[in-house]
Amino acid sequence: MADTVVEPAIEKGLEPERREQGDVRTEEMLVNMGPQHPSTHGVLRVVLRTDGELVLDAIPHIGYLHRCAEKIGESLPPYQYIPYTDRMDYLAGMNNNQAFAIAVERLCGIEVPPRAQAIRVIFSEFNRIASHLVALGTYGLDMGAFTPFLYAFREREMILDLFEAACGARLTYSYPTVGGVRSDLPDGWVERCLEFLEYFEPKIDDYNNLLSFNHIFVKRASNVGVISREDAIAFGLTGPILRASGVRWDLRKVQPYDGYEKYDFDVPIGEPGGVGDTPRGVVVGDCWNRYFVRVLEMIQSIRIMRQALAELPDGDIMAKKVKNLKLPVGEVYVEVENPRGQLGFYVLGDGSAIPARVKARGPSFCNLSIIRHVARDVLLADVPAIIGSFDVVMGEVDR
Repeated sequence: MADTVVEPAIEKGLEPERREQGDVRTEEMLVNMGPQHPSTHGVLRVVLRTDGELVLDAIPHIGYLHRCAEKIGESLPPYQYIPYTDRMDYLAGMNNNQAFAIAVERLCGIEVPPRAQAIRVIFSEFNRIASHLVALGTYGLDMGAFTPFLYAFREREMILDLFEAACGARLTYSYPTVGGVRSDLPDGWVERCLEFLEYFEPKIDDYNNLLSFNHIFVKRASNVGVISREDAIAFGLTGPILRASGVRWDLRKVQPYDGYEKYDFDVPIGEPGGVGDTPRGVVVGDCWNRYFVRVLEMIQSIRIMRQALAELPDGDIMAKKVKNLKLPVGEVYVEVENPRGQLGFYVLGDGSAIPARVKARGPSFCNLSIIRHVARDVLLADVPAIIGSFDVVMGEVDR
């Protein structure tokens, strides 16, 4: 019986190249990074074509966490679908709840009371801070810095304590809902929140001293994975990744929702090295700027929260006409500024209580489209730095 040679499965479009020069034979290698890998931040598989330490090509593979979230939305009334939106981006549940609720409200012509809008803004920005703290801490781990992770998660636990006091949950909240929010703020919550903001704002200087301006971290993240302004727009990137490339685009400013037009805040963008606090060697659109834009956004979220807490109106927290809700014949598409970028929901109504069609536009899903373009001709050690700077949540990618 003849020997059978089993060739390994070759990734389509990533065939390794073999070269011979005299007696020396070299061959490129395909390396699987993930789907179980600490620096892929979830079940993301990236197939790398390498030549020694150089990555020649990288193709992301998704779908390991797919669970029919959009199809489920076509079998439930909107208020019952709110908990499923928590599970898409499980680090920004408040923002996801808010996005779907606004989509249904606009389709049905529901007017949300001013107090409920202000509470939504407070919790949306609070969740943005909590999400960016995870991004900051885990990115430090990707780069080999352990201590900032402990600092970031210490403050995040305090935020989760305040979330728990308001809605009883620490990760999947279902607090913003169709028509407003599920419950009013408990007694003393506003004062506790203001105390936390007073405590938290100086801590950002600690993060900068520990990590942002750390010489080793700056060397590892600056001028790596550079995304130009033109490429960021062409690939449909949004959120901190787009703004780090110098594009001042934030839906809270250009398409305000839930009363964001009333608040005064800035939109941070990427800066070249040597400008302001930016260390030398940093390039607009590199990994360091993608990281630091999130640090600056936390400061702006504090500004927004203080304004909302100071001007918190009295009144109802739920709209009047949300019981026995029927979705009118029509369609709507609404986007909000999620911590990772533009999160959109498309809802199609056919006159019944259950949507005929639900579709989500996930920011991480769209942001991943540029991985093959930006993680090419880089060192193998730079791939975790690039992917980590994207702050991907796979639950929202696969849905």
